[in-house]
This record gives sequence, C-alpha cells and structure tokens, in this order.
Amino acid sequence: MASSYFVHTLISLFITPLVLIALFAFFPFFCISRIILFLYRFVVSENMKGKVVLITGASSGIGEELAYEYARRGCSLAIVARREKKLWKVAEKAKSLGCLDVISIRADVSNVQHCKRFVDQTVKHFGRLDHLVNNAGITSLCSINDVTDITMFTSLMDINFWGSVYPTYFAIPHLKKTRGKVFVNSSSSAIMHPPSISFYTASKAALISFYETMRVELAPEISITIATLGYTDSEIMGGKHLKDGVMHIDSQLLSDATVLPVISCSDCAKSIISAICRKERYITEPKYISVLFFVKSVCPQAFEWFYRTFEHKFCIGHASSTKIAYK
Repeated sequence: MASSYFVHTLISLFITPLVLIALFAFFPFFCISRIILFLYRFVVSENMKGKVVLITGASSGIGEELAYEYARRGCSLAIVARREKKLWKVAEKAKSLGCLDVISIRADVSNVQHCKRFVDQTVKHFGRLDHLVNNAGITSLCSINDVTDITMFTSLMDINFWGSVYPTYFAIPHLKKTRGKVFVNSSSSAIMHPPSISFYTASKAALISFYETMRVELAPEISITIATLGYTDSEIMGGKHLKDGVMHIDSQLLSDATVLPVISCSDCAKSIISAICRKERYITEPKYISVLFFVKSVCPQAFEWFYRTFEHKFCIGHASSTKIAYK
C-alpha cells in the first residue's frame, strides 16, 4: 500500500507541471480554432425549411414558443404534452405561422412506452426526424430539512431525467439517418446549486452529465445542444404547482424567491433554435448567467455565503406543502 501511494504521489508531482506546460503551449492554437469555428457557425446555420421537429412539453412556456419559432422557419412539427386541448391550440397557431404540417400527441414522457409511441408516430407520419427537442420538465420547491416523504420526489427524476433519455434513445436511429440534432433543457441551477431546489438541481445536473457522454458516443452523426437557462416567464414562474395532488396557482410562490430578472420564453426560444441550428454545445440565457458560472467555479464560497445570508428567499417549501410544479 505504501509503495502504491508513493507511485501516485510521484505521478502527481510530474503530471501537474506537464499539463501546465502543454496548456500554455496549445492554448493559443485552441483559441484561434475556437474563433474560426465560432465565425463559421455564426455565418452558416441550418436551413429548417421542410425539416421535421419533435418537441416535448410543448403545451406552454418555452416548449410552446419553440413550436412557434420552428413554425416560422417552415418546419413540420410533432408536439407532445399531457394537456391535449392546449396542444390543439398550439398546433393551430403554429399552422398560422407557417408550419407545413403538425401533429399533436398526448403522452407522458416519464412512461417509456409513451415515448416509444410518440417517436414512432412522428417518424411514421412524416417519414423522418431532424430535431428532437427535450423540453418537458417539472420543478420542486422544498428544503431537505422539511421533507417528510423522500419517495415523493421520484416523479421529478422520472420526468426531468428519464423524460429526456427515453425519447432520445428511441430517436437515435432516425436522427442518425438525417444527421440530426438533440436539444435538452437543463438549467442554470445545475451549475449554480441554489438551495430549496436540491432534487430539481440534481435531475438537471444528471442531464448535463448524461448528454455530455452522449455527445462523444453519438458524434459525428448527431450533435447535442444543452440549455442552461435562468428564470423564464413560464407557467412555473407564474406559480403553477402541484400541492397534495391538486393543481394550484400562487402568483407569489416563485416571485418571492426570484433574485434575478425574468427573461421571456419567446426570446429564449429564438436563442435556443439558433444555437441548435449552429450546432452549439451550450446555450445560456440570459447571457450574463455565464459570468456567474465562472464566478461560481473560481469562488464557490462566495455563492455559499450569499445563499446562507439570503436563505429566507429560497427556503419556500415546507413539509406540509412541498411543491412540485410542472412546465
């Protein structure tokens, strides 16, 4: 055991300076290549005319606005959500905005059979699939100190994580044929780690880890774009949540905990689709959130102090009324 520890210590002593030397040597070339790639992707963007897009969580919020933005670009759409009547309204508006064809599919993304069905139905109807947009998700608002039944959060992971993984798995063979694209809606909280949404944060962080792995495994046939968004004016920010199995709306529920300004779902949708079409790895809105990511990585203690100091702004869930909000 002592010799093994000595070997690892020796490797650590040599590998650190070698990595630093290599970093300084190749960093300028890396920066130049990144600039060239950025300029190329800025100029060259995918023409979506006639392409087929499948969107989950399309009945409201970002998913709804994504459907409208894709429609303006002349796509055919398959929109998926649990609220069928709302899907019909989204479909009608999408047609009026230029959508070539649209089908509405009522499904639950946490159900693996439902996911297989709506992917198969999309390909059967249109004959192809170009973009898979994994947008469906829910949120929870509760401190771990107030949790009385830990099992009630399994649905959150089922929808937020498996609800993106299931459709991706079934869509992979079809996306490979078209050299298509996958979008997954993670969250800035997966990097910022604010209190009172620990289960939500964990599910969104799991998405980043999974799709970063998929980025390597599916390249070069399929590209992946991950969103790390801040506060958006979705139904969640309007206070829509599940309480004791019944849907409630409390306009003050999340507005009281909102520290940063809210960005519109429409603006997010435009940025997201532009990023997908340019094969960008990540899209963060509002843009200043990226600066906070950097600060969090170099000085996490500052964020921990901030969270502790203003903990009352975040701890808005209670044992008797743990909230799970759908988007």
